[in-house]
Formats: sequence, C-alpha cells, structure tokens
Amino acid sequence: MIPVLFDTDIGNDIDDAVALAYLLRQPECELLGVTTATGDVVQRAALVEVICRAAGYADIPIHAGVAGPLLHGREQGVAQYAAIENTPHRKDYPVGAALPFLSETIRSRPGEIVLLATGPLTNIGLLFASDPKLPALLKGFYWMGGVYTAGNGHGPGAKEWNALLDPVATALTLRWGGPLTAVGLDVTTKCQLPALECRERFAKSEPLATVLRQAEVWFTHAPQITFHDPLAAALIFEPSLCTLQSGTISTEPGPSVGEGLTRWTPDAGGPHQIAIDVDADAFFEHYFSITAAAGE
Repeated sequence: MIPVLFDTDIGNDIDDAVALAYLLRQPECELLGVTTATGDVVQRAALVEVICRAAGYADIPIHAGVAGPLLHGREQGVAQYAAIENTPHRKDYPVGAALPFLSETIRSRPGEIVLLATGPLTNIGLLFASDPKLPALLKGFYWMGGVYTAGNGHGPGAKEWNALLDPVATALTLRWGGPLTAVGLDVTTKCQLPALECRERFAKSEPLATVLRQAEVWFTHAPQITFHDPLAAALIFEPSLCTLQSGTISTEPGPSVGEGLTRWTPDAGGPHQIAIDVDADAFFEHYFSITAAAGE
C-alpha cells in the first residue's frame, strides 16, 4: 500500500474527479485524505465528498484549502457543483483547514507519504514556504502541471492552466519542493476518450457512475475527456506508463509576460523529473482494469 494525499481543484475540468475515482479503487492506494484548492474550496470539498461516499469511503478526511491566488493570478468557478447542488452534502468545511492537516499528516509518517497535486499549487506553495523541511519528509511528490517538451501541439513557450492560475504558488513550490515528478500538458493530451466511450465505460461501476453525472456538465462544452490528472495518479503506481527524464523545472512568478511559464532544463542530476512520453493504450488498459474491478 502507498499512502497518498490528494490536493485537487476538482469541479472545473472533470479529470480531477476521474483521478479521484481511480485512487479510491486502486488496491495499492491508502488514500489518507483529500484537500481542495482555488476558488470556492467548500464546493470542491462537497464534490469530493459525494464521490467518496459513492465509493463507500465516507470516512476519508476531506479539507478545504485556500482560495488563492497568492498575490496575483486568475480565478475559476466550480461549474460541476451544479450536478450535486441538490444532493445531501456538508456545506461547513472550514476554509484553510487543509494546510494544518497536510502538515500534521506528513509529519506523522515521515518518508512514507506520496503527495499528488492536480491543480494550482496554492495550498502546496504555502505549505512548503512556511515549512521548508516538510518536502524532505515525503516519499514522493507528483504534479499534473506545466508544459515541457515539444509534442502533440504543445511545447516550450506554451502555458498550462495549473501553473498559470497561481504563478507565485508555482514558483514557491518549485523553490522549496525538492524532488518532484511532473506530468505536463504535452504528454497528458495524448490520453483522450470521446464522450460516448466515457459514458459507456463510466456507467459500469461506482464511483465512476457518480463521476459521470458530474461529467455531463463538462460534456455541455467539451466532446471528450482528456485524462490529465488520472495519468499523474496512475504514474505513482505504474511508473512504466511514461518515459521519464531528470532535470530542473523553473518558472517566472510574474507579473510579467512569462508568468506561469514552465521551463525545462534536462540534467541527469537534477531534482525534478518529467514525463516526456506515455503509452496511452497501456494507460487506458491500466486505468479501467482498476476502476472497473468494483463493477465486475
């Protein structure tokens, strides 16, 4: 079992919810808690709650984080909350409770926990900047964010939403975060499924059936799901899915033309590693072998 803390901006792109479903069904995952970042963090916590309950894990700790952005950046709403607005759920998650929860949990199990972040790094940047020794207590740190290599229509000079939304938090995380495995937009966009196939596959088991109800909000303006965040989650358990390269990620906190732009410098001794390619077929086979198990 790998103990995992999941920090997410669930509620915009549906892929955060798709990643949560994977973590809840992954038999090697001990999900220690879920924290939410950016915008209405209470509504995001409610979305997590509904999915966890559908999977039979109503006792997983859920904590709302910081709305952000720090100093400057962009804001985003929680469109998918409309799908659960009339479903019973908590509405009193204390804002900011994520930070002490993350700190206390990581310190309680030094060298054991993997931190997975799939949104803007507001919570993580604050956490690491306030306690620079904390990252060294992690077993691993995975982030879906940035753009690093040329490919699939993306490449150096392109900006990715998670890095751009809170550029100061991105810079703080990279400065204090120590070893980091990042999965960028240039690789995740190779993992897409059309809406019809998602509907057919998700309906077969929980909590994907519950995720599908939230996904219908996403499908009103998107004809497919790109599995950005699920790929980052799966990489924790199946590193062979991606080809990785070591080096250093840097960024500009701004405000400037370059704010939120991630830059990649390959270096065999660098503190970071990025995914430079993915076996998309192997990824989807792995993902659905895990999430479909409960429905078989």
